[in-house]
Amino acid sequence: MKNITFKNLDLTRELFGHHNHNLDKICQAFKVEIHTRGNAILVDGNPQDINLAEKLINQIYQLLEDNFTFEEADIDAAINTIKNNNNSHLKKIFLTTVFKTIKNKAITPRNPSQQKYVEAVNKNDIVISIGPAGTGKTYLAMAMAMAAFSKGRVKKIILTRPAVEAGEALGFLPGDMAQKINPYLRPLYDALYDMMEFEKAKALIEQDTIEIAPLAFMRGRTLNNAFIILDEAQNTTSEQMKMFLTRIGYGSKAIVTGDITQVDLPSGKKSGLIEAKKILTDIKGIEFIYFSKDDVVRHKLVSNIIDAYEKKQKRK
Repeated sequence: MKNITFKNLDLTRELFGHHNHNLDKICQAFKVEIHTRGNAILVDGNPQDINLAEKLINQIYQLLEDNFTFEEADIDAAINTIKNNNNSHLKKIFLTTVFKTIKNKAITPRNPSQQKYVEAVNKNDIVISIGPAGTGKTYLAMAMAMAAFSKGRVKKIILTRPAVEAGEALGFLPGDMAQKINPYLRPLYDALYDMMEFEKAKALIEQDTIEIAPLAFMRGRTLNNAFIILDEAQNTTSEQMKMFLTRIGYGSKAIVTGDITQVDLPSGKKSGLIEAKKILTDIKGIEFIYFSKDDVVRHKLVSNIIDAYEKKQKRK
C-alpha cells in the first residue's frame, strides 16, 4: 500500500481526470486499487504493480507542473510507455516539441520509439521507419518536415506514395490523372491540413513549395534542399525503392515509412521496403526505426486488432 500526496490541489484534480477517469484507467492498466482524499491518493495492490502505478502518477503530475495539457490519448500513451518500459521518463518524451499546429497544439513523441524516431531524423539524412498502422510514422514525419521547412532548413517538402491499384484500376476511376491519384494521396493531405491553415497549405501546393505526388513522378529528378517523405513504402517494388533513394540531393532529408505486413503488390512482385531492410542496414547515414503494436497511439482497440491478426499469422 502506498500513500501519495500532492502540493497543488488544482493539478491534482487534473491528474485524477473528470470523475476520476484517469485514475480508473491506471487502476485497470496496473491492476491496482486507488482511493482518493483531497490532494492525496492511496494505491493498493501487488507491490510491483503499485511501484509502476506510483511512477506513472508522479510523472504525470510532474508534466502537469510543466503546463503539459493531457488529452485522453496522452494518458493512454503514458500508461503504455510505463507498462512497456518502466525506465522511461515521460518528461523527456512528452516535452520534446517537434512542431506546433495552427491551433498551437504541440506535436510531441508519445513513447520511447517515437522519441528514438525523432532523434534518428535529426541525426541522419535517411530514416526508414517500419511498423503497424497507428504508430505515428507518417504523422510525425510530416511534423518533422513542417518543422524543418518553418525553420528554413529546407526549401521544399515532397510527399509521395506508390499508387498501387488495390482492386481498382486507375483507368476506371473518374476524372483526369490528378483526380484519379488523389485518393491514394489523401492521408498525406489530411496530415498536412491538420498542421497548417487550409488556405496557406493550398497556396504552398500551388507554388510547388509543397508537392504531393505519386512515386512515379520522382523518376529522373534530383531533389536538393528538400524534406521528402515516402509513405506506404511496403508497396514499392525493388526498382521503385532504388529509384527513390537515389533521388536524394544535397541539403535534403528523406523519411521512408511502411508496414511490411500490409504489402498490396501483385503476386510475384517483391517489396522494395523488405529488400531495403535486408541490404541497407549497414550504410552510415541511414537508420532504421522499428515500431510494434505496443507503440500504437490510436484508439486502444487498434493495438488489440493488430495483436489478433499477428496471432492468426503465427498460427498459419
